[in-house]
Amino acid sequence: MTLILFLIALGGLLFVLRRESGAKPAIGVMAVVGVIALFSGSGWLALVLFVGAAVTAMAGLPQFRINWLTPRVFAMFKKVAPKVSETEKVALEAGTVGWDGELFTGRPDWHNLLINRHTGLSDEEQAFVDNQCTQAISMCNAWDLAVERADLPKELWDFLKKEKFFGMIIPKEYGGLEFSAKAQTAVLQKLAANEMLMVTVGVPNSLGPGELLVKYGTEEQKNYYLPRLADGREVPCFGLTGPRAGSDATSLPDTGIVCKQKVDGKEVLGIRLNFEKRWITLAPVATVVGLAFRMFDPDGLLGDTKDYGITCALIPRDTDGMEIGRRHCPIGTPFMNGPIKGKDVFIPLDYIIGGQEMAGQGWRMLVECLSVGRCITLPSGAAGAAAYSVGTAGGFTRIRRQFNTPVADMEGVQAPLARIAAKTYIAQSAVNHTANMIDRGEKPAVPSAILKYHLTEFQREILTDAMDVHGGKTVTLGPRNYLGIGFSGAAVSITVEGANIMTRSLMIFGQGAIRCHPYVLKELAAKDNDDIKAFDEAFFGHAGLIFGNAARAFTQALGVGKADVPFDSASRKYAQALARFSSAFGLCADAAMTTLGGELKMRELISARLGDMLSNLYLASMVLKNWHETQPVEGEKELMQYSLAFLLHRTEQALDEFLQNLPNRPVALALRAVTLPLGCRWDTPHDDLARKLARAISTDTPIRNKLMAGAWTTDGEGTVENPVARYNGLLKDYEKAEQLYRKATKAYAKGELPMTALHPEERFEAALEAGIYTKEEADFMRQYEQVVLEMLTVDDFPFDEFASNKDTLIDHNPA
Repeated sequence: MTLILFLIALGGLLFVLRRESGAKPAIGVMAVVGVIALFSGSGWLALVLFVGAAVTAMAGLPQFRINWLTPRVFAMFKKVAPKVSETEKVALEAGTVGWDGELFTGRPDWHNLLINRHTGLSDEEQAFVDNQCTQAISMCNAWDLAVERADLPKELWDFLKKEKFFGMIIPKEYGGLEFSAKAQTAVLQKLAANEMLMVTVGVPNSLGPGELLVKYGTEEQKNYYLPRLADGREVPCFGLTGPRAGSDATSLPDTGIVCKQKVDGKEVLGIRLNFEKRWITLAPVATVVGLAFRMFDPDGLLGDTKDYGITCALIPRDTDGMEIGRRHCPIGTPFMNGPIKGKDVFIPLDYIIGGQEMAGQGWRMLVECLSVGRCITLPSGAAGAAAYSVGTAGGFTRIRRQFNTPVADMEGVQAPLARIAAKTYIAQSAVNHTANMIDRGEKPAVPSAILKYHLTEFQREILTDAMDVHGGKTVTLGPRNYLGIGFSGAAVSITVEGANIMTRSLMIFGQGAIRCHPYVLKELAAKDNDDIKAFDEAFFGHAGLIFGNAARAFTQALGVGKADVPFDSASRKYAQALARFSSAFGLCADAAMTTLGGELKMRELISARLGDMLSNLYLASMVLKNWHETQPVEGEKELMQYSLAFLLHRTEQALDEFLQNLPNRPVALALRAVTLPLGCRWDTPHDDLARKLARAISTDTPIRNKLMAGAWTTDGEGTVENPVARYNGLLKDYEKAEQLYRKATKAYAKGELPMTALHPEERFEAALEAGIYTKEEADFMRQYEQVVLEMLTVDDFPFDEFASNKDTLIDHNPA
């Protein structure tokens, strides 16, 4: 009887805690069961329950705790709470909290994710993607741009300016396109078949003078610059990073000193700048430079403030003292990028973006803009490159035959093909639906870091897999190589806009732990304001969340009380697992913050694993949203299931590694018992799914076409042939060709064809002569194999082609 009553009490408490119903229901459960236990002869159990009820009352009921418990907890919290710097405060206050905040609660409300459907592009936006974008990308050959020109063709520069590619974010009233975030994403995904083109278009529409002017510029600045930026009369760049300020942009040493100087015989109040910038995209060709610097007023010419802090100004290229025009050579893809230097460069105060009143607001301006730009440019490029890889890798592995079979049918090749398909699906889901959130008014700071890190890492992994399955085709550079240059340039995306190592280790969880947590920011604000009532409400709400997450994580890990989710039978179990891991993540986040305190900032590997959990949960949510909102095509269910199994396996792996490495071992063991009571249960996706996905993207299927819907798939619009279009044409005829390949192979094996007919073309002719092929079949195979051979062919060059200095050549074979 005692055991039964104990289990009833435990079950009742777990039920109450799961729902976070508060102290009164918990007290009620313990009191009622305690009374029953007392009359049933289980005195010790009754005593335990009564004591528990009393402790819960003192700690859980505000009228009891406010006078004795809360002041003591508040005093302790003030001593241990981490100090948040001013730059951190700016970063924390930038952007908005949306679905990322739901994941921190441990009980995500799916309604908040699904309420805003992705409605697609406007007719005007879709037409631009279909026409202007297709025309632009069809003018690009990677070898021509990267090796022979190290630039875009002049006719392409002119086309980009004429069609206002650089004005996508600029309002129509200033002559821009005023595209939605969804449209910007679609444009960059289409252009991503060529990295140089994507970067050239993406950067002016991301963090740069255009966006800063739209949001913060004075009317005079907007009226002058925005129309000129929109139509390409002005080409912008933005100077932020330098030799000693890369990912830590707040430490920039560039200075601007307020002073007076004579200009055209008149004394002008302005700023004397000294700066050195590196890695500035478009700098070599820019006509106007956005510049971030530290502004000082030592002589008090503007007032009492001596150190204004980071400030942003807009400076014409021809300003005296500025050195600009030299180039860096970014690895793989030499897009326009270079240094900018300035010594004693004098500018008037009205060059400050937003005017004098925005002096010192530069860091806030940059952080607020970056939270949106980081969501769009590089993640969109990654998703676009992934779709292009689906087209090329899938097509190549189907037409490439070894051992008398397409290599796409070999399991060793099917594994990377499946990874390419799944990561592309995840990337597209994340980019498109996060862009939709931006269009709904959100400024997703934490998701921007998630997308930047994980999708650029996906891009690198996808291109590596694509290179592997191509073999010699793509390790041989030349005009026919459609992957090699992009592969070597993938490191650029990993490094820029905050190095990926830093983004994973410091930003995703480091920013999210305070910004997205439902109570931490409130607790810190109560501390700063010395508001004990607000602290009481936040702290004990936080305590209830911890107990609630523990109860949810434990019961759902055992398969009890699975979350109620609004998804169909094909995806429901994945959404329920996501809800379970959300509770586990929330519990582990609180445990890390409680046990490590301010030290958590320095425990980057701990922070990184918590960030990995949050990231994979966010990406899985986007896949679920995409599945829920779009009309599935044949083969998409398997792709969705592979993608979610892949992400949930990574989530559980990050949880396991976090528990292995949390310094407080008793807490780690307790967390493991709660979050993984049955051990790790999510395996990598099954081989059967991998086989299905590999065939789906290497044949002419609806899911292959859906994955490539936003990529460059057409031919004939410009001067460059599209390899994806060539592969698509071959795949449409593949089934017919495969039957004829087999017919010829079978005839050869039987001795019906000459033993010297080793080349496919020779077999086709012999099969025609032997009556095995009809004339129509032989003609078809001649044409088909001709295109196949073209797609398998690599480039070769004259002996002295690669020596830029011909005088250094050695004659290895003198006459």
